[in-house]
Amino acid sequence: MADNSNEDSLQLIKRLGAFLTLKLSNLFLHMDSRSVGAIAGLAFAIVFTWRLLSTPQRRQPKPQAPAASTSSAAVHSRETVNTNTNPTEDTTQNVIDEFFQPVKPTLGQIVRQRLSDGRKVTCRLVGVILEESSPEELQQATVRSSVLEVLLEITKFCDLYLMERVLDDESQDKVLVALEEAGVFTSGGLVKDKVLFCSTESGRTSFVRQLEPDWHIDSNPNIITQLSRFIKYQLYISDVKLERPASNVVTAASLEQFFGCV
Repeated sequence: MADNSNEDSLQLIKRLGAFLTLKLSNLFLHMDSRSVGAIAGLAFAIVFTWRLLSTPQRRQPKPQAPAASTSSAAVHSRETVNTNTNPTEDTTQNVIDEFFQPVKPTLGQIVRQRLSDGRKVTCRLVGVILEESSPEELQQATVRSSVLEVLLEITKFCDLYLMERVLDDESQDKVLVALEEAGVFTSGGLVKDKVLFCSTESGRTSFVRQLEPDWHIDSNPNIITQLSRFIKYQLYISDVKLERPASNVVTAASLEQFFGCV
């Protein structure tokens, strides 16, 4: 309807223009300047109206009906299938998943964390590092193989001192030979001068207090109790917990268990 009206208006304007052209040619000879100006203004208005009507009108796009929900679901399903079956995208996703997987901490990191960044450690030999459970058994000293890795890691990070009560010089030599054969001194973090011997349990207590370590590790409950007031942290190696342990005493069945190696 709008297109037909525009065409009729154009035809009308064209006819009017032809008529005015014919009349103006006869009137210009007899008209004054004012009449000529009025006619020129009328002609300008007609031309402007013709230009306006002759400009092509932009048609508004017709709104498209929404696709059926079933069609959308089908398209979405196909896109999902295509995405899942794309080998390149699967490979990329796998790489991303592997990259963001939590990294398992190393033993060195675990040692630092468990020791709360303590830099000096004192440790008893019998019942902790050695298989033997008392000084009377040190005629044959044996280093526990399960604790060796943890022990070497501690020497890399901490200033470690090993100590034990012995009955005689022979027992002392047996302990040093066992540690040397196990490779404890080859890592560079522990030397023989840091293996201390005494003849009484009180002597070991004196060693610990003089060295003022961040951690002391022992299997004797009496020494653990005596030192709880002086040492920042203590690790009590035993299958049985203390009845009333101090807040700075931790109990573990073994040294390697404390560091999560079993």
